[in-house]
Amino acid sequence: MNFFDELKTSLEEAVEIKNGTKAPARVTRYEIADVKAIREQLNVSQAEMAKALGTSVDTIKSWESRRRNPTGLAAKVLATIQANPAFFYELAAH
Repeated sequence: MNFFDELKTSLEEAVEIKNGTKAPARVTRYEIADVKAIREQLNVSQAEMAKALGTSVDTIKSWESRRRNPTGLAAKVLATIQANPAFFYELAAH
């Protein structure tokens, strides 16, 4: 199967899942992180958290005010930090 055929098949499957005619093979969900509580537990500023996560201070503010929620990799990283705060300091060191 060439790249186009794989992409077409994938998009058709996505439409079936969206329409409810097919169940997704797997679903990964993370609890919505309380970013402010995590940051306060770490005793770091919004700017320090933003730098460690590679995002903007505005993004941290929007997560803390719950105007937006972290998704994808950000949600996974925050869940990891919540479970293992030392991970944050490893991120911040790089």
